[in-house]
Amino acid sequence: MGKQLRLAIGVVALGTAAYALALRPRMLTAGAADAELAEQYPGVDLIPGGRRGGTMAATIDAPPSAVWPWLVQMGCDRAGWYSWDRLDNAGVPSAESIRPEWQEVEVGDHWACVPSGTVWFEVAAVEPERFLALRAPIDLKRGHPFDTAGPRPRMYNDGLWCFLLTELPGNRTRLVVSGYGADRPHALVALQNFLFWEPAHWIMQRRQFKNLRRRAERGPRAEAARLASAAA
Repeated sequence: MGKQLRLAIGVVALGTAAYALALRPRMLTAGAADAELAEQYPGVDLIPGGRRGGTMAATIDAPPSAVWPWLVQMGCDRAGWYSWDRLDNAGVPSAESIRPEWQEVEVGDHWACVPSGTVWFEVAAVEPERFLALRAPIDLKRGHPFDTAGPRPRMYNDGLWCFLLTELPGNRTRLVVSGYGADRPHALVALQNFLFWEPAHWIMQRRQFKNLRRRAERGPRAEAARLASAAA
């Protein structure tokens, strides 16, 4: 083995170790308080055999009633995802207003997560102004969702993307995003998550927090709550 090759392998190994030991733990818990990481997160019963994934959180200067309408209208064929639209919405800008026709949401609804509609999130749980769970059961061999009412495929990834809203003093909202996942073969999926999906989620989720905060804090419900709080 040549000296340059050994050096390159050493640099890669050192970088991987630094990412795994220093950067990744902070990335998977970005913005979350110790109590939010330790306490039971809703949705554990929605994914059989599921393990809890990363937890990210943000505080929004608006009440849950002002944040919730933005969440329930998400989807590629609806309001978008409020993140990097070029990456997750085919470049179509996410909605800048609340659309009444997208406010009704029920368990079992499908929200397209790619513009073609071939892959979607299934609404797995809804508690208005408190909790929303989106499930993505993917047959890894075929590359499309599988029916969760039947047996799981030989190779699959079954995960939840959840939004927990808690009202804070001063008409603010604590938004905690986490979820649960089960998969097979676990080693292969874990490697994919480590190398790509976890960093990608961190990038996209941070952007979504920023855009949700901007939208919710400027809305009429947020303004009404601020006025009421000031008058109290």
